[in-house]
Amino acid sequence: MEIGRGSPITRPTPTPKQVANKKILELEASRDLSKIWLHIDMDAFYAAVETLENPSLKGKPMAVGSMSMICTANYEARKFGVRAAMPGFIAHKLCPDLVFVPTNFEKYTYYSELTRKVFRRYDPDFIAASLDEAYLNITESCNERGLSSEEVAAELRNNIYEETGLTCSVGVAPNRLLAKVCSDINKPNGQYILPNDRKAVTTFISSLPIRKIGGIGKVTETILKDVLGINTCEELLQKGAFLCALFSHCSTDFFLSVGLGLGRTDTPEQKLRKSISSERTFSATGDEPMLLQKLADIAETLSNDMQKECLWGRTLTLKLKTASFEVRTRAVSLQKFIQSKEEIQTYASKVLKAELPLSLRLMGLRMSQFRDDKCSPRDPMQKTLASFVISGNVTASATCVNKSSISEFSDEHQICDAQTDLSVHRESSASNDNKISLSYETNDVLASNQLSCGLKFASTSNADGIENMGNGCSEKCDSVETKNEMISNFSGHKTVAASSQKVELSWVDGYICSVCGIEMPPSFIEERQEHSDYHLAEMLQEEESVYGTGHLTQERSVRKALQAKENARKKLKSSPNKGRHIPIDAFFIKGKKNL
Repeated sequence: MEIGRGSPITRPTPTPKQVANKKILELEASRDLSKIWLHIDMDAFYAAVETLENPSLKGKPMAVGSMSMICTANYEARKFGVRAAMPGFIAHKLCPDLVFVPTNFEKYTYYSELTRKVFRRYDPDFIAASLDEAYLNITESCNERGLSSEEVAAELRNNIYEETGLTCSVGVAPNRLLAKVCSDINKPNGQYILPNDRKAVTTFISSLPIRKIGGIGKVTETILKDVLGINTCEELLQKGAFLCALFSHCSTDFFLSVGLGLGRTDTPEQKLRKSISSERTFSATGDEPMLLQKLADIAETLSNDMQKECLWGRTLTLKLKTASFEVRTRAVSLQKFIQSKEEIQTYASKVLKAELPLSLRLMGLRMSQFRDDKCSPRDPMQKTLASFVISGNVTASATCVNKSSISEFSDEHQICDAQTDLSVHRESSASNDNKISLSYETNDVLASNQLSCGLKFASTSNADGIENMGNGCSEKCDSVETKNEMISNFSGHKTVAASSQKVELSWVDGYICSVCGIEMPPSFIEERQEHSDYHLAEMLQEEESVYGTGHLTQERSVRKALQAKENARKKLKSSPNKGRHIPIDAFFIKGKKNL
């Protein structure tokens, strides 16, 4: 059949087998054998530390934990089937002579730091996977000292034993994925070296069971075995066509990389910490004094960790797990950065008491929203441009959120308490009867992802000005009389008053800016603050240029503010379900702007 002039040329769709072969070739081209990675795993770390502190436990089956849960067990107990993350009462049935030792994380952290001092000699940028596990890039150490990877691994293990009295197992390979597999081969107190040779890697990986690979758990193993008949890593390549047809691109790339023996060889960049936490599991109890004591212990641990890293946080989250395994989280947003145990315990106790009576089996505390400059004592309320515009003693709260707008709030709402200077976030949905006040003393009015009414910025210190500012949120602002009245009340503050009437910022349906139509998720708190600052700075720049030339009068600015209010109101129109569903118009905003 001849193809006529102008007829489209149709190309056959590649088969899954062709797609798999292409991916395998691309992955093979990215193989890097120039790095030497070492994975170190301390042998039964918690149990070994307890035995080192109490030599009478040596040779006895022992587990660190309680009858509720076991953290780890020594090798004598593992012979009976006792393992980590196993309930203690089950372990006791497997091994009646099992000795339980309570956990002591201060002790484990101390010995972990001793081992890390040794790690830094070989790789200052080592990757700590846990207290007893780390990845080291020993490429430079081997090249500079002229030693083989086997000699460096033996020296490292010997130094750790001399300085801590603990043993460890080591695996050396061209990448981190294989190094972790190798460290488990000759446990305990052994090492395994995989040469940086492609043939050696493919031979090693070909017969390796897929369950040995980090990232392939019980569920994935069952799917691969029962559905596709894949048992070894080599079979991942042989049945790559099925993987391409059944799994996502990301999962397929991972499976094929495992079949080729590929893994990460780069050292990840250090990222800024977003949060720090501490939690404890215990026997279910509803005794309030006991729960408060456990909360105090967790607060002390969290405070110590924050002091070590010079962190000051503003958002404190309390995590609770009930006796029925229901998980709850309650967050407190403070108006100052805290770090001390006393302050953490004070705010956490208030949130906990609000939830009691309750039978709990786990409690945890997490601190987030850290101060940007760790050594600066600046107030958290002075982070955005709005704090420079909102001047004077404006301490009144604007209760501009009515019942109709409460329905547009997200599940996590904010309640400002003037007495305690904190905001409590709950996971329950807001009721229509709730009264929510937004304090002008905080910058949360810009960062809040729940606002669905316009934000107005004004500068005044008299009571009348504040009253009129509060009324600006009501429907009376629509009348001309009220507008003229506002002009007269703010006649002494031309620039700022006009600016306050000109800016109306809200987030339609919680993610669409009412001014420019940009979409920004509620979780982007800092980005939403910057976006609000952008509109505010744009407005101030325009006011400065206009008032400098005298081409715009105050009445004209108010008329523009009214037009902006009308435009914002049109954008705020939603479905009859009061914000429960995203209006269909929201999906066409971008398209209209592009046209």
